[in-house]
Amino acid sequence: MAAREAGAETASDGRGKVTITEIARQAGVSVPTVSRVVNGRSDVSPQTRARVEDLLRRHGYRKRPQTTTSRAALLDLVFNDLDSPWAVQIIRGVEEVAHAAGVGTVVSAIHGRSGDAREWMRNLRARASDGVILVTSDLDPVLHEQLRILGVPLVVVDPTGSPDLDAPTIGAANWSGGLTATEHLLSLGHRRIGLIAGPPRLLCSRARFDGYRAALEAAGVPVDESLVVPGDFHPESGFTGCNTLLDLPEPPTAVFAASDQMALGAIEALRRRGLRVPEDMSVVGFDDLPEVRWSAPPLTTVRQPLADMGKLAVRTVLRLARDEQPDSPRVELGTELVVRSSTSAPRPDSTARAAP
Repeated sequence: MAAREAGAETASDGRGKVTITEIARQAGVSVPTVSRVVNGRSDVSPQTRARVEDLLRRHGYRKRPQTTTSRAALLDLVFNDLDSPWAVQIIRGVEEVAHAAGVGTVVSAIHGRSGDAREWMRNLRARASDGVILVTSDLDPVLHEQLRILGVPLVVVDPTGSPDLDAPTIGAANWSGGLTATEHLLSLGHRRIGLIAGPPRLLCSRARFDGYRAALEAAGVPVDESLVVPGDFHPESGFTGCNTLLDLPEPPTAVFAASDQMALGAIEALRRRGLRVPEDMSVVGFDDLPEVRWSAPPLTTVRQPLADMGKLAVRTVLRLARDEQPDSPRVELGTELVVRSSTSAPRPDSTARAAP
């Protein structure tokens, strides 16, 4: 990673100042790459080093005397929010690989507010970060352009939509996860399977819903739209969604919640109605957060490799910082069904009804 030193910001061509940003543009590389060449770092390919050094010579570059100590390599890890347990899992993966590489990490949350995002961008420029990992793609287009101009290596994790940024993306196999969760319930004999869906604006939510639909259609089970209720990945929406399903004239015998937190909310809704899991209703979640193995009962869920996504994001941004291209611009890590005690075959007379 680049360790930019004070005084390595401009080059003189005899007619004025040429910024390192301009050198990077002419060389077709990132600003951190030029900085690594200037500072004598070894993690630059010979071809890139020769191209940058040639431009520095042509512009008559003279490095200014160092006035402060070298800055440690630094990555920015940016979330929309930090109030979900899965964010902690991504941070854990990022920190593990970054620490092993001797790279520091700055964690920020922009909360979907333009003011917060602009403040983060100002801070990013001030600390001259060597790379950015965005766990959101909901950035203002102006900030997208500013990131592009900065030339800092960028990776997007689990994008919420089709990212406008020309950057590698890392996600999970959400469609196959939704498919596997629903197929598991079908294999147990369930035919009325409810879905507490995630926010429709998110790609991962739509993919999990599409997997649910595909499993039902493959089994010849008609998709009943009344069994699909909205959620927002938080426990409260799982609680509300499950109550909506229980109030149907013919409630489902099983429910697939598109996040573990919503699954826990659904289990609480069932408990308050005097219903048992899985005897009266089976419940499947999505994420495999650490706490769900200790829920009552332990939750059957789809394991999303959140920590591994964070690890791969760091490895990818480090490759970009060395001017190496990733093997693929879009990587989806596999999901896995983890069967615990919250699912079973429906009872012959199973219809989840209890006191409201």
